[in-house]
Amino acid sequence: MGNFPEAGAVARIRLFASSNAWIEGAATRQLDQLAGRPDMLAVAGMPDLHPGHHAPVGSAALARGRVFPDVIGTDIGCGMQFWSLDLPERRLKLDKAVERMAVLEGAWEGNAAALLDEHGLPLDFAASLGTVGGGNHFCELQAVEEIFDPATAAQAGVVAGGLSLLVHSGSRGLGPAVLAHHHVDGTGGLPLEGAGMDYLADHDLALRFARLNRQVIAGRALQALRTEGEERIDNPHNLAERQGDLVLHRKGAAPSDRGLVPIPGSRGSVTYLVEPLPAPPDALASLAHGAGRKHDRASMLGGKRQVASNLDRLTRNPYGGHVICTDRQLLLEEAPEAYKDVTKVVADLEAEGLVRVVAILRPVLTFKTARMKREQGRVKR
Repeated sequence: MGNFPEAGAVARIRLFASSNAWIEGAATRQLDQLAGRPDMLAVAGMPDLHPGHHAPVGSAALARGRVFPDVIGTDIGCGMQFWSLDLPERRLKLDKAVERMAVLEGAWEGNAAALLDEHGLPLDFAASLGTVGGGNHFCELQAVEEIFDPATAAQAGVVAGGLSLLVHSGSRGLGPAVLAHHHVDGTGGLPLEGAGMDYLADHDLALRFARLNRQVIAGRALQALRTEGEERIDNPHNLAERQGDLVLHRKGAAPSDRGLVPIPGSRGSVTYLVEPLPAPPDALASLAHGAGRKHDRASMLGGKRQVASNLDRLTRNPYGGHVICTDRQLLLEEAPEAYKDVTKVVADLEAEGLVRVVAILRPVLTFKTARMKREQGRVKR
């Protein structure tokens, strides 16, 4: 991670965003506070930066000898999983797909306990395995809009006329349970040796649960679409990574040292598939994980009436695709205008020399929830 000498908090911060980027003052203040924590060596902010709980979303932080569970938060292991499908777009029957994808609502009918046991994971949250969850989580069927590097895109199974699946979900109830078990008052975190290692052991279980959860969600979607697929990318963006006596915290920041990275916008905009480029050490091997919120959920609810015409509009996207979301409040909270322009976010990453664009994918069908009532206790970041 490079050599980071001791310095004042401001000197430890690097913001990878243009002066025109939409970044709230509350988010930059949180970045300053993060840099001022004990034993913090460096903090990086990405162009999707926005306020979060205890730390800004879209940031990475490197500490020596200390881990901060509250920075990672409740949704440990939340991330993006990208699958290529055997089904070409020309053979997709969209109306049928909309009908069948509703099966993602509710519990998985497979043997969750047996699968968790096979992977050495706790059985306490078996009922939530294979479920998307609420908030900004989704399972999205995507089609190829444009390919800039066919050879590199093919590594992820992205070819002209093809379809892919992007799953955004996390560790469900396990992540909050881990954070609660290792609760720390204040912002001092945990010493790496001792309590910090105990946290990281449980954190790693949640990380593995989250990846398995995405795999089961993808399997359910593939079955609904009557096709086969292959997992190409799994990129968690809420995690702590130990590197000797250092701990790299990522809060809504995608690792840039694990191959290609999908960067989605909102449910009404495209996803960029990017290749990370060699970056300066102060980027902390991290990238934006998405467009990032522009307006918080309360603002979205306060500014719109839940009239039928508006809700109908929110169940379609500008590309002719569909959104499965029967929760009216969630429809409004997660409306496309709640998010920044992902094209500008990626442009900032390109301008900083962090990525190059490999392909662009457009949303065909986005599943959020088929439940009429608002899901209780969902993760909010």
